[in-house]
Amino acid sequence: MGGRQVLATRRLLADTLDGGLPEHERLPAARSVVAELGSAGRLLELVAELASGEGDPDGCARLSYRHVLGFDKLLLVDGGPHHMLRAHLWHPGRGAIGKEDIHNHRSPLASCVVRGRLAMELYAPRGDGGIEADRYQESLADGSADWLLEPAGPARLQLTQVAEYAAGSTYALPAHTLHRAWCDTAEPTVTLFLETGGGRRRHTDVFTAAGPHPGAVPKVPLETADYLGELHALAELLRGS
Repeated sequence: MGGRQVLATRRLLADTLDGGLPEHERLPAARSVVAELGSAGRLLELVAELASGEGDPDGCARLSYRHVLGFDKLLLVDGGPHHMLRAHLWHPGRGAIGKEDIHNHRSPLASCVVRGRLAMELYAPRGDGGIEADRYQESLADGSADWLLEPAGPARLQLTQVAEYAAGSTYALPAHTLHRAWCDTAEPTVTLFLETGGGRRRHTDVFTAAGPHPGAVPKVPLETADYLGELHALAELLRGS
């Protein structure tokens, strides 16, 4: 299903990333894909096509939501168990539960900063010293879209890298890499975000120094009309970049 841009995107993802690539080959391949798809003109064409109703608006809306870390996750192309291509719209100053959380992901990822600027910190576990934090295992609740956060004891982390990514920058991270990112400008930031790989971890690790988290955090999917409205707004933002 989909128009010319949706089909071309699916074809690029399949041609570049399908076939059981090992992670050390998958990460640079995924990074090249988001660099190509994240060019301002191409992403605008894809988003505008999706905003017109092409693709699978109902299915993508069910997997799109406003994230507790302060950004909107808009699913653009659902590649089933292998690829999930999303647009992330980061709002300066927005963030609720987990704003300071350090986390990893269920699968390898690559991202391109299309507009604005993103700051990122990378972390590694350590035995003593460093930053004291509470560790949680995060998973999805059966029968609902809620995030479940199960306490997993105290931990210590070491800050290993600080980076800034301006528009046009790309990066890729293995699934287990601990990091946190945030919008580093007073204007909205747009990133193209690709989760890839057939084997997804059952849970992610979340570390916080901001105090206890609730046991579950609701994940509220967008209605189809709201999803299409967000795509229209994103297209206008990209046109003005």
